[in-house]
Amino acid sequence: MCVSLSLNLSCKFHRYIENQVSTSTGTKVRATVTFTIRSMTVSVNSSMPGEQVAAVGVLQNHVEILAATDDEFDGVIVEMNEPMDSAVLVQDLQLQFGKKGIWIKVPIELVNLVEAAVKEGFWFHHAEPNYMMLVYWIPDSLNTLPKNATHRVCIGAFVMNEKREVLVVKEKSGIFKKMNLWKFPTGVVDEGEDIREAAVREVKEETGIEAEFKEVLAFWQSQKVFYEKSDLFFICMLQPRSFVIEKQESEIEEAMWMPFEEYGAQEKVKEMDLLKRMYEICEARVDRGYTGFSQQSVSNFTEEGRKSSLFSNSHALRRH
Repeated sequence: MCVSLSLNLSCKFHRYIENQVSTSTGTKVRATVTFTIRSMTVSVNSSMPGEQVAAVGVLQNHVEILAATDDEFDGVIVEMNEPMDSAVLVQDLQLQFGKKGIWIKVPIELVNLVEAAVKEGFWFHHAEPNYMMLVYWIPDSLNTLPKNATHRVCIGAFVMNEKREVLVVKEKSGIFKKMNLWKFPTGVVDEGEDIREAAVREVKEETGIEAEFKEVLAFWQSQKVFYEKSDLFFICMLQPRSFVIEKQESEIEEAMWMPFEEYGAQEKVKEMDLLKRMYEICEARVDRGYTGFSQQSVSNFTEEGRKSSLFSNSHALRRH
């Protein structure tokens, strides 16, 4: 059977690929394929449906199959695991029929392959310490592949003891150092970490205080504040379980229990709208019956058996 298709690519090469082999990680096939990219013509000599063809390749008479898995967006992911010459990569990249996008996951030890892929029309999607992900959109239509992460998630920890003292720190560097501001412990949520876990961890790291997460009091969004990424900042209320401070030497200049009203009386807290609103929210929680969002563990609909956190106003729900 001969099938002709149109693809939107940017290179020209010939290919021999193997008959279908089903594996736990994806589908691999064997067929005879010729690509003429500029004219958008593809000829396939195969005894199997074209949509079964997967990402594979060849060098001279040697057939090399590249591991490929389907993604959730009608595309395919190719993982590079073995060293190869960049020219060979160009020859060995084959696109699946019926797919909209192709991803190439390049580990850091094979970084020499990145330039070759980029020259063939792939672009950077994201990078982690040990790999770079490149992507190519096939159809001549609107690119609907998911974008790279757009936000960084951060927390600030409001921790008050029974003496109406709040846990505060002064940082050794950064904007708050220049402002000479006593502030709540803050930090970035790590990959795979829950907001409540991050709040407990940051309090422990910066001050040595053991604390229990109670609520998310509020959150704000700041646009393009960190390498063009936006911030989601969650103000979390925690209850202290220990009280002896052991400050983090590397980042924290000072740490103390400060009377709550003294914290709110700082000039920067009174002048800066955001800090002033934060103080008012915390005061409302302590004195005026304001309630935030408590955490509930729920099943994750994307991964069987994995739990996620749902934050809701449980006090309001109980009133109805």
